[in-house]
Amino acid sequence: MSTWNPEQYGKFSHQRRQPFDDLLALVEPRPRMRVVDLGCGTGELTRALHDHLGAAETIGVDNSETMLERSSAFVTDALRFEQGEIETFAGGPFDLVFSNAAFHWVPDHDARFARLASFLAPQGQLAVQMPANDDHPSHTTAAAVAQEMGIAPKPSRVLAVDHYARLLHRLGLARQNVRLQVYGHVLESSRAVVEWVKGTLLTDYERRMTPADFTTFMDRYTSRLIEVLGDARPFFYTYKRVLLWGTL
Repeated sequence: MSTWNPEQYGKFSHQRRQPFDDLLALVEPRPRMRVVDLGCGTGELTRALHDHLGAAETIGVDNSETMLERSSAFVTDALRFEQGEIETFAGGPFDLVFSNAAFHWVPDHDARFARLASFLAPQGQLAVQMPANDDHPSHTTAAAVAQEMGIAPKPSRVLAVDHYARLLHRLGLARQNVRLQVYGHVLESSRAVVEWVKGTLLTDYERRMTPADFTTFMDRYTSRLIEVLGDARPFFYTYKRVLLWGTL
């Protein structure tokens, strides 16, 4: 069973929306587009993507059954959803391959992005946003606590931002926009950071632990993180993300 919890993830939906909007702003709308959204989650943002582009067809793909349960509210004749692994998805040709906050979970980006580019129609576009905050205490503390408990830390998958620029160039995406952006979020307190990552990063640790071990992990993680961040109210949480767009 998926450890993704739509309610937990949705606690910070407003803050998570801005990177999606910034990525969508890079996309060039074209007539009658065929679109795939890899890692679509609950489907709410997929609908926003579909409506913004006036797409002829949009497919949302996600591996979490709990997240996809929410997507049925957004299904139309031109917008549908399916369960599957984004790294093994096959299809096309698409005028846009879009992915917001998903590919940081997937290894071997050189091969994966080559696969994504192969799905593109002539003059097709690729747009991807990935969190790149593994060096923040919210992430390093989780890795340290997990290691103390005999659990392997979540691997860091995201590469240097200039690597993606070179990669898109090699794949034939002649025009591109690749950047590392820092988003600053004013949270109610430093303890709210725990709630933030509980809906994302920590799902990986929860999946690999027994319920009792995960309770122990959360107690240790929360205590350790507050020691590092301080018990601040409010708290300014910095979050780095890679945004990339290219077109054939």
